[in-house]
Amino acid sequence: MANVGLYRSSRSNMIAGVMGGIAERFGWNVTLLRIIFVVISCMSAAFPGILVYLILWLVMPKQNPAYANMPGYKNPVRTIHDDPLN
Repeated sequence: MANVGLYRSSRSNMIAGVMGGIAERFGWNVTLLRIIFVVISCMSAAFPGILVYLILWLVMPKQNPAYANMPGYKNPVRTIHDDPLN
């Protein structure tokens, strides 16, 4: 149950771990996700991006410290490249 849903990351956090948790959940590069988020926030006058980040900070639970050293989610989101037939 600890690896279900979104959580704020304890491993890859800069401010609150929101982007780190999203990146871990979907298997994305956290640095690239942060850059994309900042660029999109700046293009939209920064306020909506900051507001979204603050809401996610309040809504997303913090990662359980017992699972902080585990290598990510037990059942990450599947992609088309994870075809079990191949």
